[in-house]
Amino acid sequence: MKKFICNVCGYIYDEAVGIPDRGIAPGTRLEELPSDWVCPLCGAPKSAFREKKEGPMAVVPEPAERTGDGDGDGADELRELSFGELSAICSNLAKGCEKQYLAEEMELFLKLAGYFKSKAEPADTENTGDLLAMVSKELETEYPHAEAAAGESGDRGAKRALVWSGKVTRMLESLLERFGNEQGAFLEHTKVFVCDICGFIYIGDEAPAICPVCKVPSLKIMEVQRR
Repeated sequence: MKKFICNVCGYIYDEAVGIPDRGIAPGTRLEELPSDWVCPLCGAPKSAFREKKEGPMAVVPEPAERTGDGDGDGADELRELSFGELSAICSNLAKGCEKQYLAEEMELFLKLAGYFKSKAEPADTENTGDLLAMVSKELETEYPHAEAAAGESGDRGAKRALVWSGKVTRMLESLLERFGNEQGAFLEHTKVFVCDICGFIYIGDEAPAICPVCKVPSLKIMEVQRR
């Protein structure tokens, strides 16, 4: 029997124990669980589980060198942002100002976000392939670089933020994969919740009692209203 850990919230599924209160008998292997089974804590799909290895932790390889010259002029490092990207950045900055009780600055960033959003081209909500590719690239290349930089500088705050955002991004990747496979059918007759602190996304009838990523109470987990 093996143990598997959810790479979003850290929940451990022990095959020897099962989950009797959810009808999963002891001795049930992970591959024997239904294809639509999800993590009982955060709702991540079965694909988000990895075998929990016992013994010393594996050595994390150094991230590959970035392409482009070292002063940030590489084509993959510097480009003009789209109106949609600028809107998202200003919206995030407004959220940061809100947390710091900077009301005037928050309103200014919200105005900028609204302006850039009005200039952006309508998003193709049916085609999520490009978005999934970008999210997967972030997890494969961008996060290792950021984690290495935070480790070198000893920035504990950045490392904590990367842990949270990494878990949230893996959850987003899983949801995008599921959306592509099921054409959004799993979103019917249910609700979508987003943690106002870390961005964790939860699909279900009720928000979890606490966020499985950043541990804030459910009052910080907001329902996304359908249009």
